[in-house]
Amino acid sequence: MDIFTTVFNEQKKLTATWLNGLSVALWAVGGLAPLASSIYNANGPSALIAIGAAICIMVATALHLYARRTLRGLKP
Repeated sequence: MDIFTTVFNEQKKLTATWLNGLSVALWAVGGLAPLASSIYNANGPSALIAIGAAICIMVATALHLYARRTLRGLKP
């Protein structure tokens, strides 16, 4: 393995790590926190919060899957 392959692979892994970190943050802040907050609210969860949280969870899942796909491009 030459130095260019090593650098390329490390850049791919860094990109995948960044995407996965973004995915985790979006899942926690956009998906989990609003649902938890609305459950403990006196009015209960609203449909708008549930839809927004579902969208955030779906986008977070898509980002995670894209991060995994990025790793497929690693060179041997």
